[in-house]
Amino acid sequence: MQKFLTILLLVFGEALAIYAELYAAKKNISVFDKVLFTNMFLLMALAGGALIAGYMVGYKCFSNVWVVIALSIGSIVVIEPVIAYLLFKELPTKGAMIGLVLGVVGMLSSALIK
Repeated sequence: MQKFLTILLLVFGEALAIYAELYAAKKNISVFDKVLFTNMFLLMALAGGALIAGYMVGYKCFSNVWVVIALSIGSIVVIEPVIAYLLFKELPTKGAMIGLVLGVVGMLSSALIK
């Protein structure tokens, strides 16, 4: 159960952080928008809370910070292309797609192999 909670918190936190970054980049066309910045800053704070909790639960569960780091990086590799496509409607290149597949394999191996 703690493994699932770790993955859930890390994926949720990374997804919120990535969304905030990409959304701000897309919407901030020509002028620095203070309202947009403030909203995305608050969203990033929520994301940071989920990530901190994920690292805390993950380290307690796995007793190895490198497993938690691999899960966090793996979730970024999986989530960022999806959110980027949904926001920008751009497809990844062949190299990015290979990286995505390798990231999924790495994330699964970190969670399932001791």
